[in-house]
Amino acid sequence: MLDRYKFEVLHKCKQSGARTGILHTPYGNIKTPVFMPVGTKATVKGLSVEEVKNVGSEIILANTLHLHLRPGEDIIERAGGIHKFMNWDLPILTDSGGFQVFSLSKINKVNDDGVHFQSFIDGKKIFMKPEDSIEIQKKIGANIVMAFDECTAPNITYKEAENAMKRTITWLKRCKEIKLKEHQILFPIVQGNMFEDLRIKSLKETIPYAECGIAIGGLSVGEKKETMLEMLKCLQPHYPENQPRYLMGVGSQDYIVESVLHGIDMFDCVLPTRIARNGTALTHKGNITIRNSLYKDDFRPIEEGCDCYTCKNYSRAYIRHLINSDEILGGRLLSIHNIYSLHSLVNKIRDAINEDKFLDFVCDFYKNYNKKLIEDN
Repeated sequence: MLDRYKFEVLHKCKQSGARTGILHTPYGNIKTPVFMPVGTKATVKGLSVEEVKNVGSEIILANTLHLHLRPGEDIIERAGGIHKFMNWDLPILTDSGGFQVFSLSKINKVNDDGVHFQSFIDGKKIFMKPEDSIEIQKKIGANIVMAFDECTAPNITYKEAENAMKRTITWLKRCKEIKLKEHQILFPIVQGNMFEDLRIKSLKETIPYAECGIAIGGLSVGEKKETMLEMLKCLQPHYPENQPRYLMGVGSQDYIVESVLHGIDMFDCVLPTRIARNGTALTHKGNITIRNSLYKDDFRPIEEGCDCYTCKNYSRAYIRHLINSDEILGGRLLSIHNIYSLHSLVNKIRDAINEDKFLDFVCDFYKNYNKKLIEDN
């Protein structure tokens, strides 16, 4: 397995220490830093695989719990695995279901052996052990299989965070005992909530189980941005050098830029497609709400100079009309633009790192960027 997965550091920025690299996989190479679009139910919502590839995606995500509930991992395995099932021939990563421990906490119950889930489809009760999560992912057939972890809210006590961190390590050991398919590899997940000592302890105890990649979970879950960056800063000196670091669930431009400064290589988030369906576009200056009346007769592209399919062919006024008319095409066109925008950002980040100018890039980025929704006249 390891001879089919290898991470190669290409360049370290002399200005910032940030790095570019390539993750070699049996299904293709992934240039890092990389943004990974989320296809929770074996589809990036509203888009065909051709459209997702055309915007520059090299890897996508799917979700274990969702696919377990519908259509079921046995059906996906009989179809020849998720790549054939959804007609995607590039790398795929599956979330373990661990994030749903947090996001569906009101209907879940956690113990040392696993998690009692309640189906959000029909209310059926499900008990998932770490071994179950890995076996499901094995059948689904993703390339990168995530360890089952306990993701916690940012306002819990130290003792609660410590217990969840220890449980995550125990579950990791159990996950590691499952033999994966030849094209698969396991990424373990670091937890520890918002406590530096727990984060560092979790990372050090996780590293022995990391073969070619390690994930940072439990951040961007409602804490302040400054707190997230403090956690990344404390972890940065302790990462293995020859493995990619994956920050789970991060997809806003400013978070990506600053996380790369703190040693992160991989990102994923539902943000670009979710806000697209609500009529919001990402730009390198900030987000704009296309559905607003300001754009009623604005015939410019979403972002001047953008080379995506949407900006080359459609105006703000037309997309606003589609969104306000509840036409599916509006959300699709914005999704294409938003994913392209994040790929464009990481491409520029890689270029700046390779030119040893990433700190200059960060300064220029913040001269133009306003995270709050803006109306660009």
